[in-house]
Amino acid sequence: MKNFLLTKIRLSVYFWFFFVVYLIASKEVSGTTFTAGPLTLFSVNSFLYGFYISPILAAQKTRIESLHQIIRSESNALFSIVLHSKKLSKETRNELQALVVAYIRAKLRQRGPNAGEKEYEAIITYCVEYKGKESDQIDKTLEELVANQQNRTNFSMQKANKVFANEWHIMAILFSITLGFILSISIPDKPIMHIVRALLCTGLTMLIVNLIKLNSLTHKKAKQMWQPFKKLVETDFYRID
Repeated sequence: MKNFLLTKIRLSVYFWFFFVVYLIASKEVSGTTFTAGPLTLFSVNSFLYGFYISPILAAQKTRIESLHQIIRSESNALFSIVLHSKKLSKETRNELQALVVAYIRAKLRQRGPNAGEKEYEAIITYCVEYKGKESDQIDKTLEELVANQQNRTNFSMQKANKVFANEWHIMAILFSITLGFILSISIPDKPIMHIVRALLCTGLTMLIVNLIKLNSLTHKKAKQMWQPFKKLVETDFYRID
């Protein structure tokens, strides 16, 4: 699912928006008194909805945690490369650091599975084609770059580990049925009952909204994973967040 404008809205805004919408709907929709059969269907559907969405939510949270670890690991690797470059001449050190900074900026700008591919290849090419007097140190840098490729591979794998289309379809069906039942059930015409029903509908909807933001990596927790890269650039490789 591609990022779009609605994924940039804060969860608190969504919560109050849906609460107001469902509160109005609760008061306007005429309730129905269901028999045992429909209520049994409602119970089964509600159980399936919770049973299905829970592991998917947990998997997306784990995915974000993994991305946090991968980016921190790569930040440490790049920090080590620049730190070891202090042993090089000033000209060589500046050239190498400039290439690393260009790579980090590309990662922060693109943020896709193949983000910074061109810039990373430029760093490797520079090390491979280096013919100066400091070849031994450059060779060590090249080894670190090759080792860091594992982090880049893991990042691409986790970035692509999204919710499948068929999973979205199943959740949409179960969610719609559950929501329809809740809004259709007859309740006493009292403010507290309408508030409870609106809160229940809002809670069910927020599960989907949370999953969308986790899946698209627009959740607040996902945005924080880029901090190590940002700190490296901001402090000129003196600190890692």
